[in-house]
Amino acid sequence: MEKVSICFYLAQKSRHETVANEILMLLRANKKYSKEVSLFEPIGVDKDGETVSLVDVIEMENKETLETIILKQDIKELYEAFDSCLKDNEKTIISMRYGLKGGKEYTQREIADLMGISRSYVSRLEKKALERLRAELKKNGV
Repeated sequence: MEKVSICFYLAQKSRHETVANEILMLLRANKKYSKEVSLFEPIGVDKDGETVSLVDVIEMENKETLETIILKQDIKELYEAFDSCLKDNEKTIISMRYGLKGGKEYTQREIADLMGISRSYVSRLEKKALERLRAELKKNGV
């Protein structure tokens, strides 16, 4: 892809049309380094006076943020702890209470009625299960 076409592509994708001109000027000014372009080299400043580099203006195809990736990993580890450290009745209560795995959320009273046990027993089992999960996650460094 030619330098000019890269600039036009970036101009279409960026919010500021002036960024494309800055990139073009930068490439022209550095002809001796025409095959080398640093993503972190300053190409201009934004309206707040902050330095803008190529890495700031190039759009990612997959906009998944680091926070989303970390959240997915935490959820995976939560489910692994859920499967490994809880008893079956605790799994049932926690799953129903918090709507895990795409299920419906239930109140303690609804769970008690469905399982044929008292609401206070559901509460005790839920508390115990959450403590086990917390301890397992802490042990695994989550």
